[in-house]
Amino acid sequence: MSTTFDRLLLMQTFIRIVEAGSLSAAARQLGTTQPTVSRRLQALERQFGQPLVQRSTHALRLTDTGQRAYERAKTLATEWECFEESLRAEPGLPEGLLRVQVPHAFGQEHLVAPLVQALKAAPGLRVDWLLNDAAPNFIEQGLDCAIRVGGTAEGAVVAIPLGQVPRVLVAAPELLAGRTPAEPEEIADLPWIAISTFYRHELPLERDDGVRLRLPIRPVLATDSLFATREAARLGLGAALVSGWTVQQDIAEGRLVRVLPRWRGPALPVRLLYPNPPAPTARLRYFIEAMRRSMSAPLWPDLSSAP
Repeated sequence: MSTTFDRLLLMQTFIRIVEAGSLSAAARQLGTTQPTVSRRLQALERQFGQPLVQRSTHALRLTDTGQRAYERAKTLATEWECFEESLRAEPGLPEGLLRVQVPHAFGQEHLVAPLVQALKAAPGLRVDWLLNDAAPNFIEQGLDCAIRVGGTAEGAVVAIPLGQVPRVLVAAPELLAGRTPAEPEEIADLPWIAISTFYRHELPLERDDGVRLRLPIRPVLATDSLFATREAARLGLGAALVSGWTVQQDIAEGRLVRVLPRWRGPALPVRLLYPNPPAPTARLRYFIEAMRRSMSAPLWPDLSSAP
């Protein structure tokens, strides 16, 4: 029994080393010392008969064997946790660390409140909240899950739909100079702000009766920031196609106006992604349900009709 326990401890330590990025960081997270973590790693390497990591003064990199060992260790650790949970008469609140990647703007504006609520309800749960708009790399980043707005769910991942984000055309009143465009061709000559994550030289548009088109534009500014796009639009630099929730207040207060109210950009899906396999841990299942509940009702208005 002690041998099995020792191997499980060594495996869990190895996972923490990889995900923490260094022996010292792993030791802090495990509540032990760096020499102890180093001894555990050496013991695991002796069992495999070859090195698992390459150490340097600035970085820690997995060997090919280490990469395979890490992927398998994650699966085994999850299976063990699920096994333990299945034996408990009354499953308790989830504990441990979750590493979650979320989009910068959406993660700050809409997901922090349900995250805080979930953490308060499960005091033993800890979360690394990583703001990043790039596609997640679950292994290299040591992620348990990621929430993405738009994009596709590629690779061996499970994708759980959480909701959709409507997108609308907006501009500052002074930019339109009293004009009320009725058709997309009438706005093509406007200066534009492009959100480079989703569009740059063409606007994907759809009308409320289902008609679709792609409108060529010439942006004066391209940025990957929703907040920068909104601010530049407020200041009259150009028109923009933006997520409805970012401009709801500005439209209500007259700082921005809807352009072509019958037209909008295709709604962006919001998905929670996690690797498959392994099966989700208890803490990940808890987090998934918390995010689902938070989006059971729209967190943004339906701006499909004219204001």
